[in-house]
Amino acid sequence: MKPSQRSLAVRIAAASVVAVGFAIAAYTGILSRFSDPAGLKTELLARGASGYAAFILAYAVLQPFGVPGTVFIFAAPLVWPWPIAFALSMVGTMSASVVGFTFARFVARDFVAARLPTKFRKYEQALTRRAFTTVFGLRFIFWMPPLLHAFFGVSNVSFAAHFWGSLAGYAVPLLLVSYFGEAVFGIAKAAPVEVWIATAAAVVVIACGVLALRSRRSHSTRA
Repeated sequence: MKPSQRSLAVRIAAASVVAVGFAIAAYTGILSRFSDPAGLKTELLARGASGYAAFILAYAVLQPFGVPGTVFIFAAPLVWPWPIAFALSMVGTMSASVVGFTFARFVARDFVAARLPTKFRKYEQALTRRAFTTVFGLRFIFWMPPLLHAFFGVSNVSFAAHFWGSLAGYAVPLLLVSYFGEAVFGIAKAAPVEVWIATAAAVVVIACGVLALRSRRSHSTRA
């Protein structure tokens, strides 16, 4: 098979996997269930092992295309005990990362590359010199945004470096969310309105301070 034919075959296969995943998720009712959290928890628990598969499938096909991964990883410890939640979050997050990476690399590379924010370009040289370390650091800090999947997909990083760097980068954050997620959710749910107002005000003040500092540094650099 010629290289061009092999590339086309890979693109068709990758697109087919995503399409089939969406079709299965829609057919089994997984997609519609995410609009009903209480019903979703009941159904996932009732399904047993197949509930694990439903969670991972929905995560893998929805997150790379816009549904926040935090929805899944914070929901998991509210449904299952933390060890199961951690395992499912890791498998789901890695599956979503691979889907997003593969889609960007083999299906829509030119389309994705033309629309990536320029801020990602500063990491390209780092990926060339220290692929695993760079992937690990970006995953550890930013987790699983779809744009990061896409950036890795159109970059020159190998699949192996992306896979293992992502796996290592996700481990600690997802473990912490899985272990403490239910307790944090309970605290947040019980917090009075005044706490949320104070928290929002603090975030705004910090954000304004950061912007002011950046503006001052920018003016001093130009001067």
